[in-house]
Amino acid sequence: MPRTLVIATRNRKKFEEMSAILAGAAADLRSLRDLGVEGTVPETGDTFEANARQKALGYARLSGQWALADDSGLEVDALGGQPGVRSSRWGGREGDDALNNRTLLEALAPLPRDTWTARYRCVIAVATPEEVLAVTEGACEGRMIDRAAGANGFGYDPYFWLAEYGCTMAQLDPREKNRISHRGRAMEAMKQRLGKLL
Repeated sequence: MPRTLVIATRNRKKFEEMSAILAGAAADLRSLRDLGVEGTVPETGDTFEANARQKALGYARLSGQWALADDSGLEVDALGGQPGVRSSRWGGREGDDALNNRTLLEALAPLPRDTWTARYRCVIAVATPEEVLAVTEGACEGRMIDRAAGANGFGYDPYFWLAEYGCTMAQLDPREKNRISHRGRAMEAMKQRLGKLL
């Protein structure tokens, strides 16, 4: 029997994205919903790594299984690295993509376009109920634009321009996104680590 590994997210798109990248790993991948995990682990860290560690350990304890958790977000240079760890709730409501994007564009509007450089950053942790076993990180460089393009992805993807591809993150084919995205890079590194741990 393969070991059960809980992917600690309630975001269905994120679960599907992460499961696709981990395909082939010697683990039975489950969501929090699959295992009926009701509790929520608060994100109180000041960094992506602190939150990823906190969530992995917390959800491992709530589920009694190994848990994989990520914390990721957008860092915009013109805004001093914001929204950062507050990316999913920057507009004031957790997970409201439209509000978050509106808040971002309002903050960027008075600033010169050539300062709108940005990156997505992701840190992933895997933990048992006793300890964090591994941490990996990935980043993807781009710039913000003020007009949405593309229907794939979520979050800030329709406004995150990838110059080398001539499109936004939301216009990429999902398989290509999984290969080059911040989460894809962190997950690929974690897949290698998991291969040894499992």
